[in-house]
Amino acid sequence: MGDLIGSAQPAAAQRNARVSGGAEHDPGASVDGAEYTLSYGQYRLAYEVYGSGDRVLVWLHGLLLDANLSRGLARMLAAQGNRVVLLDLLGHGRSDKPRHAGSHRMDLYVEQVLCLLDELGVDQVVLGGVSLGTNVSLLTTVKAPERVRGLILEMPVLEWAVPAAALVFLPILLGVHYLRAPLRLVCRAASRLPASRMGPLGSFVSAATSDPDEIAAVLHGVLLGPIAPTIEQRRSITVPALVLGHGIDLIHSFSDAENLARQLPGARLIRTRTFAELWVRPARLTAEISEFLDRIWAGGPLGAEGGVPA
Repeated sequence: MGDLIGSAQPAAAQRNARVSGGAEHDPGASVDGAEYTLSYGQYRLAYEVYGSGDRVLVWLHGLLLDANLSRGLARMLAAQGNRVVLLDLLGHGRSDKPRHAGSHRMDLYVEQVLCLLDELGVDQVVLGGVSLGTNVSLLTTVKAPERVRGLILEMPVLEWAVPAAALVFLPILLGVHYLRAPLRLVCRAASRLPASRMGPLGSFVSAATSDPDEIAAVLHGVLLGPIAPTIEQRRSITVPALVLGHGIDLIHSFSDAENLARQLPGARLIRTRTFAELWVRPARLTAEISEFLDRIWAGGPLGAEGGVPA
């Protein structure tokens, strides 16, 4: 599947002068997906589209991961009548990977999501993702509530995660800074291994074999500003939300998921059996997500003040 590049969407040019390029999307797109790119300033962002129609779900990956993480989910939801779009944020997957931290601030990730919506030519979408993708979805909803019809939020990283995240990220940042040369050799050797047929595993392998400078830029960049909306901002989000959380690792504390579900007026919380349930045994959670999407799209536009139809 090659990149498909067409003319710019007018809305994108009006919203943000840094956005150019575009894509002609096949209205009968296959559930197997198609790959596209869009221009974001001097960079290219990659995204994939599964299915077709007006029921659009934009799904965002976790930190250092990529669209490969969620292709299985995208295919299943596309087969049920949804158009699922997987975006590789800057520094991830097939998108360009600038090596300066300032390119990877969370507010710039929000801009990239909004540019994608303009590129797709859609007024409203359901936003969702895992970990980093959840936080970017929340920040995007605060920035442009009129563009978001609902939220699917897996493994949020909020107040309870901060100490654990510091313990994990600091050694990684120090390692990629002071051990660049040996790490680069290891990454090159690992990149020659056969590609995994299991999408989520392939996504983790790709992250582990990334250039150390690229990893450092992303990790440093996301810490340059707020990583999530304030509690007051979260309480102002009134669109329906499905929150998925587990209690296995400290960075994705179930307490964060529980608190987020309390803070969002229209939220429902589901405890997952493991952190990987949606990837390795997806039937239960996919059914929950599919039902949630059916309810979201059952009525007229919900807007920033909407709720789940009865």
